[in-house]
Amino acid sequence: MSSILLQASGTAVMDSTALAAQSDGISLLELLMKGGYFMIPIILLSFLSVYLFIERWLTIRKASQIDNDFMSNIRSYMLSGNLNSAEALCKSTDSPVSRMVAKGIQRIGKPLSAISASIENVGKLELYKLEKRLAVLATIAGAAPMIGFLGTVTGMIRAFYNIAKAGSTVDPGILAGGIYEALITTAAGLTVGILAYIGYNLLVTMIDRVVHSMEATSVEFIDLLQEPA
Repeated sequence: MSSILLQASGTAVMDSTALAAQSDGISLLELLMKGGYFMIPIILLSFLSVYLFIERWLTIRKASQIDNDFMSNIRSYMLSGNLNSAEALCKSTDSPVSRMVAKGIQRIGKPLSAISASIENVGKLELYKLEKRLAVLATIAGAAPMIGFLGTVTGMIRAFYNIAKAGSTVDPGILAGGIYEALITTAAGLTVGILAYIGYNLLVTMIDRVVHSMEATSVEFIDLLQEPA
C-alpha cells in the first residue's frame, strides 16, 4: 500500500488534470499554470507531503523492526545475572524497544514502580520522535483543499468581474477563463489533500503497531524482574 501511495503522491497534482491536458493538446505544466497563483502553494504542499511521508515511513518502519529473539536473549542474560551483556545487547539494537529495556536494566535495584516509571518516560520520548512532523502532514491534508477552494472563489470572482466589465457583449471565453481556473485549483487541492490524509492515517496506523510492541515489551520486562531468581 505504501508504494502505491508514494507513486500517487508523486503525481498528486498531475493526475487530477492529465485528462484535460490530453483533450486540450496542451502540456500538464501549462494546464497547471492556468490554475493561477494559488497553484503554486498547492504544488509546493504536494512536494512537501511526499517528502514528509517518505521520511516518516522510513523512520517508523525502522523503529518497528526488531529481532524476534531480542527479549529471549535479554531474559537469558538477566536470569544468569549477566546484566552487562544484556545492556550491551540493548545498545547494539537501534529501536525504541531496546532503549526502553536498556533504561529498565539501568534502574535495576530500585523500586519496581521507579523502574516502570523510567521505562514509561522513555516510551513517551520515543513516541514523540515517531510522531514528529506528523502534524504538518495533517495540516497539509486540511490546508490543500482549502487553498483549492480559495482559488475557486477568486476564479469565479474574476469570471463575474470580467462579465460585468464586458457589459452586454459577453464573450464565452471571458467566463470560461475564470471557471477554468476555479476547477483546476479545486481538483488539485482536493487531490493533494486526499493523498496527504491517506498518508497521515497510514503512518498513524504504523505508529500504533510500534506502540503496541513497546507496551508488550514493557510488560514482559517488568514481569521478568518479578520472576524468582
